[in-house]
Amino acid sequence: MTEIKDKSIQQFLDELASKAPTPGGGSAAALLGAQSAALTSMVCNLTIGKPKYQEVDADMQALLSKAELLRATLTDMIKADVDVFEQLMAAYGLAKETEQEKAQRSQQIQTVLRAATCVPLACAKACAQAIQLSQEAADKGSLNVISDAGVAVMSAYAGLKSAALNVYINTASLKDREFAEEKLAELELVLQAADIQTEEIYQLVKNKL
Repeated sequence: MTEIKDKSIQQFLDELASKAPTPGGGSAAALLGAQSAALTSMVCNLTIGKPKYQEVDADMQALLSKAELLRATLTDMIKADVDVFEQLMAAYGLAKETEQEKAQRSQQIQTVLRAATCVPLACAKACAQAIQLSQEAADKGSLNVISDAGVAVMSAYAGLKSAALNVYINTASLKDREFAEEKLAELELVLQAADIQTEEIYQLVKNKL
């Protein structure tokens, strides 16, 4: 079976638009983050080696390495979202005729819901990292591709906010409220920092155009 990341853009979009439950919004969120990291890499690649930007060459080399690692992480998260959603659907599909079956089904659903909370939370955090990396691209990157740094931050921000929605929907069904509130608190910290940073980077890019 072909991995999602190895499919064409058209195939992915067709599947996204279909009646099939996966891929869905979680995979789209991860893809937005991966696109952001890729755009930061693009800015780096078009800045490195240019005489005009010799002073920041080493910085951009380091940034490129970080962006490529993050791109790989977020690309893997596209499938991770599909996997955990399918596990959740399988749990909801378990037998529930007897009291024992109902109890086992409920326990399995709750177990998978924890994972289904952690996967988008990890995606949200990775998208927040993508926002941070785009800031350095906007600060030091070639002015010829500065708008791409702006698209990078907005793509990462969209991925972050999208992933957050999946955290919200899954924590709402968790019976372990202590775990749920802990994860929601982690998410809110990420969101608060990202809201301010994204606007600052966007304006930075806009002012350089």
